Amino acid sequence: MGNNYQLSYIVDLVFVIDATGSMRPILNTVKNNALNLYGDFMNMMNRKNKSVQSVRVRLIAFRDYYFDKEDAMLVTDFFILPQQAKEFKACVESIEAKGGGDDPEDGLEALAYAMKSDWNRSPGRKRHVIVLWSDDGTHELGFGSRVPNYPQGMARNFNELTAWWGSRTRPGFMDESAKRLLLFTPAKRHYTDICSSWNNVIMYESAAGRGMSDVDYQQILNAIANSI
Repeated sequence: MGNNYQLSYIVDLVFVIDATGSMRPILNTVKNNALNLYGDFMNMMNRKNKSVQSVRVRLIAFRDYYFDKEDAMLVTDFFILPQQAKEFKACVESIEAKGGGDDPEDGLEALAYAMKSDWNRSPGRKRHVIVLWSDDGTHELGFGSRVPNYPQGMARNFNELTAWWGSRTRPGFMDESAKRLLLFTPAKRHYTDICSSWNNVIMYESAAGRGMSDVDYQQILNAIANSI
């Protein structure tokens, strides 16, 4: 087979996007990156001599349950790309920067939704990648639990969420060999806790209140491609 041999992968991506008002300066950039990523990712994988059998993308846009009530969380099913590119594009373009109330948001609840995605469990080489973008910190889990639409069965605290992520000795909801988490967030608790104590996590620090202007698209693309 020689140099013609290609490693082949099944790839699931979950984009977790802060959609609060403070993201307004950068949200269009994040949305454009999400839309361009499939084509750029496939080109990069070809250059790395890695074949991709299947790519699915899921969107989770989060705000704040306490302040935003029914607008707190947008959660989609997986879109199969490129077959459902039109539907994926319409969904991405529908995300608006609004709400949020106080500075921290409900990023941990959004991350919990992402972990419990309907991941592809087919045999073979897999990568299950969660990418979270935010320009601010996160509430404690359950901050908004008093509102009627707060999700049932949510992790009760950070320790339980950590168990959901799992480890080499105690697997969680995700495939231990496939999972990856990329954080583009400020260096604030609990994001720094995740980076320091969870496995298979890469954090790229963004500046709170500055719209994540320091996050470069190529850096995001490289981080995803290099995790595969």
